[in-house]
Amino acid sequence: MDLYFALKLLWWLLLGVLLMGLAIMVGMDMGVGTLLRFVGRTDSERRVCLNAIGPHWDGNQVWFILGGGAIFAAFPLIYATAFSGLYIVMLLLLWTMIVRPLGFEYRSKIASPQWRNVWDWALLVSGAVPMIVYGAAVGNMLRGVPFHFAWDLRSYYTGSFITLLNPFAVLCGLLSLALSIHMGASMLMGRAGGAVAERARAAASLALLLALLLFSVCGAWVAAMPGYLLQRAPAAAAAQTPLQQTVALQHGAWLTNFHAHALLWLIPLLGYAGMLLALFALRRRAPVLAWWSGALAWIGVIGTAGVALFPFMMPSSSDPSQSLTLWNAASSRTTLLWMTGFAAVFVPLILWYTSWAFWVMRGVVDAREIEHDEHAY
Repeated sequence: MDLYFALKLLWWLLLGVLLMGLAIMVGMDMGVGTLLRFVGRTDSERRVCLNAIGPHWDGNQVWFILGGGAIFAAFPLIYATAFSGLYIVMLLLLWTMIVRPLGFEYRSKIASPQWRNVWDWALLVSGAVPMIVYGAAVGNMLRGVPFHFAWDLRSYYTGSFITLLNPFAVLCGLLSLALSIHMGASMLMGRAGGAVAERARAAASLALLLALLLFSVCGAWVAAMPGYLLQRAPAAAAAQTPLQQTVALQHGAWLTNFHAHALLWLIPLLGYAGMLLALFALRRRAPVLAWWSGALAWIGVIGTAGVALFPFMMPSSSDPSQSLTLWNAASSRTTLLWMTGFAAVFVPLILWYTSWAFWVMRGVVDAREIEHDEHAY
């Protein structure tokens, strides 16, 4: 196997792992923010929720940075095209991500119900919006993004912000939000205790039922919508641009990879199995099993989208033949080699310290201790 071809495949897989880590870890924190006003009926209960993820939420942002950094370095053409065309979405995501740490740090600094109420709403919005954007982004990749290239590879976005809020993308965004709520609620079941844990359990159950419904609806929609087929292109291991290929639209084409390799159907089945196992764990009041089952559901859902798209990464609805694929959007062989070396060191390190931090800071958060701790959220 050609080394450059193998490196492209490796970084497609690694990007998938980073996006899954982002969904699981950052999604958990976002889910707690989204649920804050619903599972916490008093100020003390809301502070318990915030301090349940307090030791971890900022560290979990590493997954967000890694995902963006991986796209920037491994797939620079995708990074440039997405950030130049979708800048309104990026600004929306940026501003919500800026408000979020302010909510954590400032909420409990003043003992005023009005002050804290404002920050509770800010945490809700800054938790829900990024997860909806995350899911909607995947939905828009499946529908195709309205962009094309000039002869010198300058990209032109021909859509609008409203274009991105199409019904299918909104459903994908709600699926993302539902799984995020489940992850946050599972965390609260194990870390908050008492009435908060029971309310979180109810919220997680409703979120999973919604996720099961949305995953099924989105799957049926994908099976019927026009998909992209790569008909002619240079060799996968060759350096190339999106101006050197021919792509056709065909109904049901997003299922081509699943039909060609039957084992790939195990990936969407993993999504369903994770959600059903999580529902079972919630009934048994087993928060750890519910959390890990939710992680499996995320892996199945994101893996399903990745397999359906392969080798496309950012299809173009304006000119399908100028779609960005794994083969024409990847960095050079040398860049991918250097990145692989860094990833081999830092990804295991991140996994280790994240696991260590959760192990050391395990247990139920005590509301009485928070009241007497000036460093608590």
